[in-house]
Amino acid sequence: MRVMVIVKATPSSEAGLMPRTEDMAAMGQFNEELMKAGVLVSGDGLHPSMRGKRVRFSGAARTVVDGPFSETNELVAGFWIWQVKSLDEAVDWVKRCPNPMPEDSEIEIRPLFEAEDFGEAYTPELRAQEDRLRDELNQASR
Repeated sequence: MRVMVIVKATPSSEAGLMPRTEDMAAMGQFNEELMKAGVLVSGDGLHPSMRGKRVRFSGAARTVVDGPFSETNELVAGFWIWQVKSLDEAVDWVKRCPNPMPEDSEIEIRPLFEAEDFGEAYTPELRAQEDRLRDELNQASR
């Protein structure tokens, strides 16, 4: 199963506070462990929301809202995509993770949808389109 592991933003991450060298080294070691175990698919940190934008949808209308955004605990500061056997395995990995923030922080784990989750709505034509797009993406990233 694939999961998205979401590092929640904190006041420090939203202020643009960069991690200390020691913290970056600890996280780098953790990422190496994930990679050696075959768990890590991808991951990155995000700039504070003040550098972002949101697009709100209301029917056919689109409204662009500039950051920063309130409610720090609802924002994302970074993420990983992991390939794990179960949600419990992902929890075990997160428990080993160094604290990604200088203050108390939170990491959320969410399963990604897989093709079989969509049932009959995921037709053979849609599956073929998705396979083609993934192949093109993989070719482009090489």
